[in-house]
Amino acid sequence: MEKKLKLQIAAYAVVAVVTAVATVIIAALLVNIFDRKQEAKNPFLKVVEVTEDDVDPAKWGMNWPRQYDGYLRTSEPTATKYGGGGVGPEGGLPPQKAERDPWLTRVFAGYLFAVDYRDRRGHAFMLEDQEITKRNVPGEDKQSGNCLHCHSSIMPLYRDLGEKELPEADKYDQEHKGLELVSQMGYWDAHAMLEKTTGGKAHPVSCVDCHDPENMELRVTRPGFIGGIRKLAESDSPVPHLSSIDAWRRGNRDKPYDPNTDGTRQEMRSFVCGQCHVEYFCGKGMTLFFPWDKGLKVEEIESMYNGMQVQGKGFKDWVHAETGMPVLKAQHPEFEIWSQGIHARSGVGCADCHMPYKREGALKVSEHWVRSPLLGLNRSCATCHPYGDQELKDRVEAIQDRHFALMTRAGESAVAMLDAIVALKKTYTDQAWADAILADPQVRKIAELQRAAQWRLDFVAAENSMGFHAPQETARILAESIDMSRQAQVLAASLLPPPPPVETAAVEPAAAPQPEDRAN
Repeated sequence: MEKKLKLQIAAYAVVAVVTAVATVIIAALLVNIFDRKQEAKNPFLKVVEVTEDDVDPAKWGMNWPRQYDGYLRTSEPTATKYGGGGVGPEGGLPPQKAERDPWLTRVFAGYLFAVDYRDRRGHAFMLEDQEITKRNVPGEDKQSGNCLHCHSSIMPLYRDLGEKELPEADKYDQEHKGLELVSQMGYWDAHAMLEKTTGGKAHPVSCVDCHDPENMELRVTRPGFIGGIRKLAESDSPVPHLSSIDAWRRGNRDKPYDPNTDGTRQEMRSFVCGQCHVEYFCGKGMTLFFPWDKGLKVEEIESMYNGMQVQGKGFKDWVHAETGMPVLKAQHPEFEIWSQGIHARSGVGCADCHMPYKREGALKVSEHWVRSPLLGLNRSCATCHPYGDQELKDRVEAIQDRHFALMTRAGESAVAMLDAIVALKKTYTDQAWADAILADPQVRKIAELQRAAQWRLDFVAAENSMGFHAPQETARILAESIDMSRQAQVLAASLLPPPPPVETAAVEPAAAPQPEDRAN
C-alpha cells in the first residue's frame, strides 16, 4: 500500500513537472509570437531622422540595418559565366568587354566606348566607376553632367537648382528644370556642385533614390523616368505588362500618368530599377531623356531617334571613324528588353529575381545585395520553378549560350560589313564620300543599313542579361542585325569598280610525251 502511494506521488510529481515545463514552453512561445507580431507591425526602429537630402546610405542604415548590410555587399565581386562584376587582370576592375567580344572595338570606332568599356560592377561602385573610366578624364570634360542622373544621388541638386529657377512650379517641373541645368554642365563641374549641395561628398545611388524617408515605401525620383513613362503612357504602343498604364489610358487623362500614384506596388518593384537600367540619351548640351514616345521596342525607339532633328540635322550619337556614317549608341536597355519577355508578361518584376524576399524573424525583407539570380537560385528562380539548383542554372546558361553564339555571329557580320564599306570608301575622295552619304541613293542606303544593324547589335549587347530577359525578342533583333549587315556588305561590294584585267603571259603547249618517257 505504501509503495503504491509512493508511486502515485511520484507520478503526480512527474505530471506536475511536465505540466510546468509545458506551461513555460507555451508561455515562451506565446511571448515569442507576440514579439514577432509586434516586430512585424513595427518593422524598423527610427534611430535617426532621415530626409530627402540625406544621400549617405550609412545614415539610413541606422534605421534599416538589414537593407544597409545588403547594400554594402554590392561592393563584392559577383561574377557569373557571362560577367556580372568579376575581377579582371588589372586587379579590382572588371575586364574590358572587348576581351570577350573583340568586334566591339570596330563597331565603336571613333567613340569613347572603343577606348574603355568594362563589364559592370555592383551599385556601390556606380559613381566610382564613372570617375575612373578613361572615357571621363578630369580636365578634358568629355562627358556631360547628365551622367550623374543615374550614377549618383543627385536629387538634392536638381531640387536646389529647380526651386531657385521655378519657385512657383510644381515639384516635378522644378526637378526637371534642375536636370536641364545640369545637362548644360560638364561632368566634373556638375560633380563639384553636387558635392557642395550634399555637404561635401557625392554618393552613388542609394536608399533615398528609391525609398520614401518617412516609411521606406518605394517611389520613383528620377525626372528622366517620370518624363519617359508619361510619354509611353500617352503613346499607342501596347504595354500588356503594365496594367496601370492601360487603366490610365481608359480613364479621363485629366492628369499626366504618375508612376508614384498610378503604378501598382508590383510595378514599382520594376519602376525603381527602370530609373537607370534603361536606354536613354545623355549627350553633352542636351537634356537627358528616355526615348519612349513611340514605345519600348527597338524599332520604336529607333524610329523616334530617326525622326529627331538637332540644330537642323538628323540625330546621331557619333560619326563612325572608319565609314563616316552617322550612327547610334545604346546604353543598357534592361527595362525595355525585360518588357518584351515572358517574365514581365507574367507579372514578375525586377526585384523578384534580383532582390528576392528573405525572412529574418517575423520580417520579410527584400535582399539589397542586388546581383544575378544565378547566385541565389533558391530564393529567386526556385520560388516559381520547382527544380534543383543545377537544373535551373543549366536552363539559364543554355539560353545564354545560344544568345552569345548568335550575338558573336552578329558581331562578325558587322565587322564584315565595315570591311566592305571601308573598301568602297577608299574609291572616293573624303569630300566625295561625304557628299555621297547625303546624296547618292545607294551609298545613303548603306549608311542606313549600317546604322540599323549596329543599333540592333548594340541594343542587345549593351543589355546585361545575355539575352535571358527576353530570349525570343533578342534573337529576333540579332537576326535583323545580321541580315542588315549582310545587305550593306553585299551592296557595298556591288558598287566597287571592277578590278583591272590581269595580263597573263602566253603559255607554250607542253610537248607530247615520248615512249621512253612513259617507260621511265
